[in-house]
Amino acid sequence: MSAPRKQDIKSLKEALTGGYPIIAIETWEEDATLATLQSFFNNAFQGKGSFLSWDLQSGLVDVATGETTPCSAIEALDKIQTYDCSGFFVFKDLNAALNSAEIQRRLRNIHFGFRGQSRFLLLTGSSFTIPGELRKDIVLIDYKLPEPSEVATILDEQIQTAVRRGAANNLSLEEVNQAIISLKGFTAAEIRYSLNKALWGRKSIDAEILPILQDEKEQLARKDGVLEYVRAMESLEDVGGLENLKEWLVKRRRLFSPEAAQAGLNPPRGLLMMGISGCGKSLSVKAISSLWGLPLFRLDMNKVYSGNYGTPEGTFYRAIKSIESVAPAILWIDEIEGGISSNTAKDGGTGSHIFSAFLTWMQEKSAGVFVAATANRIDLLPAEIIRKGRFDQVFFIDLPNDSEREAIFRVHLKRRGNHLEDFDLPLLSVATEFWNGAEIEHVVEAATIEAFHRGNLLAQDDLYTIIRSTVPLSRTMSEQIKFIKNWASERAISASHSDK
Repeated sequence: MSAPRKQDIKSLKEALTGGYPIIAIETWEEDATLATLQSFFNNAFQGKGSFLSWDLQSGLVDVATGETTPCSAIEALDKIQTYDCSGFFVFKDLNAALNSAEIQRRLRNIHFGFRGQSRFLLLTGSSFTIPGELRKDIVLIDYKLPEPSEVATILDEQIQTAVRRGAANNLSLEEVNQAIISLKGFTAAEIRYSLNKALWGRKSIDAEILPILQDEKEQLARKDGVLEYVRAMESLEDVGGLENLKEWLVKRRRLFSPEAAQAGLNPPRGLLMMGISGCGKSLSVKAISSLWGLPLFRLDMNKVYSGNYGTPEGTFYRAIKSIESVAPAILWIDEIEGGISSNTAKDGGTGSHIFSAFLTWMQEKSAGVFVAATANRIDLLPAEIIRKGRFDQVFFIDLPNDSEREAIFRVHLKRRGNHLEDFDLPLLSVATEFWNGAEIEHVVEAATIEAFHRGNLLAQDDLYTIIRSTVPLSRTMSEQIKFIKNWASERAISASHSDK
């Protein structure tokens, strides 16, 4: 059993030892929670007392004898008040009815009647909203999802089962760690379902199971609705230039590992990339996911504010809880200034509440969630976000310099199967001075389409034709780009090496 799971059980044991008559247990693993309570009951009561459970379908069930009494929640609560013996009374579906005045009255009576009687009412559910009338009567306990050590145990068990069926285990240690990360955030049952799906019929257990497990992670995000799972196929080699940023990322590649924890090193908290549109901020976020081997989830602030998923504050809180449950992971907030900015901080309403909640979470979060935020309108970002303690580093991504434009051409030409020796990259770099990476990609793509239409291979002149007909962003928005550069010069670290 993992240390975090032991801590959850310790918290539950302390609540029982303290004599709290009503304990609500927030859990996704109803079966595991019931097994834990059964173990507590057996140790504490030594075969004496009653252990009853209730749910909407079965009614009141004596777990020892299997005797079932069909009844409603109110009838079941009335029945357990008449029991004069000690024991556990586990109610599984009561969290949805806590706002009922009749339920509230009975729970308060049980709170008074069970005190000091070694009788405990235990409520289980995936989430609880305790009404104000009951907040002094109910203690709330969180029973977390399996931690990495417990996931590793289940993974090892399933692999050994597959080996006994004749499969060969060819997973490397790094691939095992990647599988554990992919399974984080699932219940123990979901972990077994996913592994059954990935391992069934295999003669060789290797890296091919990892995409299957990642598909399950995507399902988790789709069920949540607000978070989007991003399958990152890009690597650092796909990012032209930005050497300072790459060096920073490579140095922190292993900080999420157990070895780093043993050395007393904490995982990085977050990174803010600000700068000119089209210069590789989003591509860099995806490359972080590939480099570090962590799942990437994008939080769309427009969905948070839309109201389609509940109140914006509640939606944001749920998204934070969801990403923490799958940690270690990367949370990508694209164009952060659109949802968390100086304007929202001062509106006195929903925006200011979310702004405050985000700042508090960034300052105090202990889970292995790395926040990768990108911003274009950097003047809208409040100083509270930029200061140290929330993001580990703030990088400014400028228009690519000469060598970076060469690197960007190299990436896109090679990706499309061209021979680099057929092109004069330094001349292409000079011809696209003050262009951003997205514009260079457009040149290569558009020229490739023209050459394909003629039935020819791509040539340098095809690229020049597109370059001459394109007006870069640096010309149409020169004043705004100049402002961005001046603003960032004293507030951020350049993501690129100097060309000099």
